[in-house]
Amino acid sequence: MTHVLGRRESDGGYETAPSGRLGAYRARDGSPGAQVRIDLDGPHAGLVVGKRGYGKSYTLGVVAEELARAEGVVPVVADPMGVFPSLAECGAEVVAHPRVTADALAPRAWCDLLGLAPDSSAGALVWQAAAARSTLAGMREFVADADTKADRATRRSADNHLALAESWDVFDPDGLTAETLLASPAETGTSAGSVLDLSGLDSAAANAVLRAVAGDLYDHCVAGRPTRLPWLLVDEAHAFFGGVAAPALRTVVTRGRQPGLSLVAATQRPSALPAVAISQADLLLAHRLTSRADLDALGDARPTYLASFEDRLPDAPGEVLLVDDATESVHAVRVRERETPHGGGSPSATDR
Repeated sequence: MTHVLGRRESDGGYETAPSGRLGAYRARDGSPGAQVRIDLDGPHAGLVVGKRGYGKSYTLGVVAEELARAEGVVPVVADPMGVFPSLAECGAEVVAHPRVTADALAPRAWCDLLGLAPDSSAGALVWQAAAARSTLAGMREFVADADTKADRATRRSADNHLALAESWDVFDPDGLTAETLLASPAETGTSAGSVLDLSGLDSAAANAVLRAVAGDLYDHCVAGRPTRLPWLLVDEAHAFFGGVAAPALRTVVTRGRQPGLSLVAATQRPSALPAVAISQADLLLAHRLTSRADLDALGDARPTYLASFEDRLPDAPGEVLLVDDATESVHAVRVRERETPHGGGSPSATDR
């Protein structure tokens, strides 16, 4: 019998609904057991954790490979380290230096992005500009308008902040939208999703792109029935849950499953994530962890399953302890080998 984690046997189509090959059960002696698959049919909130070098990004890549080949779903990978370009071999589109539309960010998000209090004079002006115009150039024109009631110093301050955002070169009227990311295979010629290569962007710009993408995907799913269910995969998630992308990611992790939006976050620092990102994860994949703060963060957020969590964690790369909330069970799994090259390994002097 096929074992599909994240799905109850009582669910309809237990063995026939879309699922992805994750690996195999790991016996106590380390030998492989029965094949393990994960549910791709319904939406999930997933979390992949592990210290550096033990396979968290590798596991995220395995999930992305399976999503790229499944029907009815589409992966969108936020890649801050530039380690997932090989997913192009699965047909995914790799978008170098992705750009988004300015109006994908709500007025409040613009204040957060630029570090302006909404009730400050410059923040209020930026809020008004974002509400009135759909492009960054239009926002700057609104701010510079002589008829604007704001005084010259306020207009100058607001424009300086908008000029900084413009210098990131991530806002474009023809930028990515949920419609383009979720377009059907008939429209795009591919069904394999997108890799957003954020490695050339600084933290603020990368957070701006992800906040826009996550928010737009959520709004699109809420507004109607998407052609394919989106899965947002975020590597180095602590850098985004700790940045201006956090409000959009919190919305996805707490409310995304109902309209059909899944999130899988990978991090080596679960203690840097908000507790809700851990407690809401119905699929938790834990590689080796040794930091007391990280172990405590997982234990505090998931005490029911993780009472003896620390004693059961694997100690070899590629091995994972999987907590499945759907069946309220914990499984020892060895993740399968990637079918596309993995770009997350560290270079060595010996290789040189």
